[in-house]
Amino acid sequence: MHPFNASRPPGLAVGLAMAALVPFVTGALGLWVIPEGWRVWVMEELLAFAAVMLAFMGAIHWGLAMRADESSPDAPIQLGLSVIPPLLGWFALSLPIDFAVPLFFCAFAALYYADIWAVRHGLAPDWYPALRKPISLVAVGSMAVAWGATLVKNY
Repeated sequence: MHPFNASRPPGLAVGLAMAALVPFVTGALGLWVIPEGWRVWVMEELLAFAAVMLAFMGAIHWGLAMRADESSPDAPIQLGLSVIPPLLGWFALSLPIDFAVPLFFCAFAALYYADIWAVRHGLAPDWYPALRKPISLVAVGSMAVAWGATLVKNY
């Protein structure tokens, strides 16, 4: 069976993806437990990492677009899906935290649906949703925890 058609993601991809969730989880939880003097720094680092991850995820869509047939109507959509996440991340970093965190929340949620679109259109491997769903849940959940911190704590 060709790896593109496999139903389970490669083990290395799963391990690396899980490792990439550590900054999300520790940053979001850290906002609730660290001393007040460190909270702004932790929030800034969490949002910077979120922006980097949006750029990374956009790059995946760029790679998928490069594999697509140029005459396919899906290729331009895939290219668009590749540049929107990093632009959103960059823009979010310029916003006040009260607006940046919800934007990251929405961006990671929408990106999951873009990933599913790519699979349904044959541009991403069949196993991709099995990898992306838990990662997306943790990233979105982390942004929700951080969003809650912005509502309760002073940033």
